[in-house]
Amino acid sequence: QVQLVESGGGLVQAGGSLRLSCAASGSIFSFNTMGWYRQAPGKQRELVATIISSGSTNYADSVKGRFTISRDNAKNTVYLQMNSLKPEDTAVYYCNLYQYRLNYWGQGTQVTVSS
Repeated sequence: QVQLVESGGGLVQAGGSLRLSCAASGSIFSFNTMGWYRQAPGKQRELVATIISSGSTNYADSVKGRFTISRDNAKNTVYLQMNSLKPEDTAVYYCNLYQYRLNYWGQGTQVTVSS
C-alpha cells in the first residue's frame, strides 16, 4: 500500500507563487515516477509535470518556464514550485506515484488563482 499526502494549495493572485508538497509513505520502491496532475472544473485531468527517480523531468507546455518539479528521494517527497501563476492554472492538483505498473493518487489540493 502507498499513501500520498499533499499540502500547499490555496488562493493566490495572478503573478504570485505557491509551492505544493507531496509525501509518499508505504511500500515505495527505489525506482518510480512521481508527478503532479491537475483537473479544472468541467475538464479532464491533465499532466502538469513528472520526475523520475534519477531526476529527469517532463513538463506540460503550458507550465514550462513557470513551474519546477523536484524531489527528495530520502524523504519520498515531491515538490512543485509554481511561479507566475495565471487564472487558468486554477484546478485541483493531484500528486501521483507510478511504480511497477501501478498508479497511486493523493486526495488533491485546490489551487485558485484570482485575476
